Amino acid sequence: MLSRCISLAGIIVLIGLAWLIGRARRPAAWRVIWWGTGLQLALALLVFKAPGSRRFFEILNDLVIRLVQTAQAGSKFVFGSLGGSDCPVGFILAFQALPVIIFFSALMGLLYYWRVMPWLIRMFAAVFTRLMRVSGAESLCVASNIFVGIESVTAVRPYLDRMTRSELCTILTAGMATVASSMLGLYVMLLKDVLPGIAGHLISASIISAPAALVMSKLLLPERQTPETLGTRVPLEPSADASALDAVVGGAQAGMQLVFGICALLIAFLSLLAVGDWLLGWLGRAAGLTLTLEGVLGRVFTPLALVIGVPPEDAVLAGKLFGMRLVATEVPAYQALAEALRTGALAHPRSGVIIAYALCGFAHVASMAIFVGGIAALAPARRADVVAAGPRALLAATLACLMTGAVAGACY
Repeated sequence: MLSRCISLAGIIVLIGLAWLIGRARRPAAWRVIWWGTGLQLALALLVFKAPGSRRFFEILNDLVIRLVQTAQAGSKFVFGSLGGSDCPVGFILAFQALPVIIFFSALMGLLYYWRVMPWLIRMFAAVFTRLMRVSGAESLCVASNIFVGIESVTAVRPYLDRMTRSELCTILTAGMATVASSMLGLYVMLLKDVLPGIAGHLISASIISAPAALVMSKLLLPERQTPETLGTRVPLEPSADASALDAVVGGAQAGMQLVFGICALLIAFLSLLAVGDWLLGWLGRAAGLTLTLEGVLGRVFTPLALVIGVPPEDAVLAGKLFGMRLVATEVPAYQALAEALRTGALAHPRSGVIIAYALCGFAHVASMAIFVGGIAALAPARRADVVAAGPRALLAATLACLMTGAVAGACY
């Protein structure tokens, strides 16, 4: 009970921290804060406490894991034994996990063509617009980000040039606070053997993070103007695919581009992380200290890990994982979490669940560059505003992900 109370208090602390950072700009939008936080807690209670919810998420988890396993049929055909779970040399990210992204991207393209995804997106967008009284454009983009990534911005492309700075910050925050459905398969692949029910948890985490993104973005950059689509619904463009086969082909090609992008980012940022560790180690040795970038960021995030309800015995490791996500993307952070669970490095079972929820987001430097660059390319006239909002949106997304972890800890 005490641990749940700590997580519940952590939600208030994170909201207060965001308010302190953004308080000089304008009084906070309390309707967004109350409804956003209430939606998060309601969704979490539905996941953890509602009658029958455990069975529902067990079925959902089994379905996703079955999809992940069937996705390996293609990778085994292309890569042979290297592409299967029975790989003779152990787990290889490029051959066993990344191809799952291509499958899920193709599946999402098909579901979008069949109008399943548009229906879900419109439903969430209507809830956000009606309850939190935010603009229809940003509600639609936030709802889209529950299921897709940077491509969600194209849903509101006609409105980008006329959006307020607060709306632009919200769109950036939502993109970095949530994850694309195509990536969930990868995370499930990494954690399915060490964290029971992980697929259901990650799906709920991405949904819970959407209202958290609205709360944190409006606290850090409150609305000063009147958005053009305030309180109104924005139509979602239908699929441009000519057929179901066209949707699968387009989704698979988009998934391949995503895989290449992930590989490039992992190689670049993990190499840069090694350079940073080398420089810090050299400076530390000169000062008689042992310094690593992971250790420094771990110290910064350890208090926040304690705030969201991670037990003290696991807070340092959790802080390191949060710091790793910030500079090296969530993929190696989830890999490290899986290894920690496999070796028993975490002392408490609830720590793994809270950390998994808090890591479920694109809140890292590489993602900020992708979203800022993508939106600036779609709306070149707003480039300066988008670039200026980028760092603030990254902070808001980081706090939103931590808030999702705290909500999970309060209800777990």
